[in-house]
Amino acid sequence: MTTDRTVVVTGATGRQGGATARRLLAAGRPVRALVRDTAAPAAAALERAGAELVRGDFDDPASLPAALEGAAALFAVPPVAFGPDGLDTERELTRGRALADAASAAGIGHVVFTGVASTPGQPGGSESKRRIEERLRERIRSVTVLRPVRFMSNYLGSALTGLDGIVDGVHRHIFPADEPVQIIAVEDIAEFAALALDRSDLFAGRSLELAGDALTPAEAAAAISEATGVPVRYERITRAGAAALHPEIARVREDWEAGSRWHADIEVLRVIHPGLRTLADWLAESGTAALRERLRESGRRTG
Repeated sequence: MTTDRTVVVTGATGRQGGATARRLLAAGRPVRALVRDTAAPAAAALERAGAELVRGDFDDPASLPAALEGAAALFAVPPVAFGPDGLDTERELTRGRALADAASAAGIGHVVFTGVASTPGQPGGSESKRRIEERLRERIRSVTVLRPVRFMSNYLGSALTGLDGIVDGVHRHIFPADEPVQIIAVEDIAEFAALALDRSDLFAGRSLELAGDALTPAEAAAAISEATGVPVRYERITRAGAAALHPEIARVREDWEAGSRWHADIEVLRVIHPGLRTLADWLAESGTAALRERLRESGRRTG
């Protein structure tokens, strides 16, 4: 990997950004982590690992130019926003456009944008993320888009209460219990990001649908039960339950019901990245320990 070209990483205290920042630092690549709070524990941990911290806020576009100045590349995590009613897609789009414009003004040469997996009829996974991709392609010379499916680490919990995670021994989601659902480890998203940043000549202009495994939710729950020693079962969220969470969640559930599916080619991806993790790999590597801790915490709260 080229080691003298600084990469700015957004979402660096989150799952994808954090995994990517650590992967790049391990390879000797200079990393500038864009964070809202430089004193946050996750930010401090990145600084100890060798990252340069710089404060920036998507809702304050004036803070972005200084954060991007002099960098060669950008790893951009979707600037998801939440309002009183859940996901705020318009605010997400505004944030994404501000980042694209600031990167262009700063002369960033290559952007790796990680969005959401596509389904038939829904390229880019959602309207807001598709439009952010378009803005990036309009403003930046070299863009690589990663479109990952659902994260394996979502079994540890997600931003939406009532969706994903394991609560009282139950994992809830919108998918049928007996149909395979593609999943991926965030560490593998970081591997593909590192490849794209290292070989922009090969990955410029490309979009990669990313997944590492495909199990039914019932099979995944059984694997987690076996690995952790804690009984876990799967429960599908009803139509009404999905609608109560957010209209976008309800839409995805209905699309899934109609046959819309993620379609990453896992075997081809494994040729590009032979170490691509299965759920069993992720559980053995880090997932089991993290899940046991979360399940113990859940037991203490309800005990």
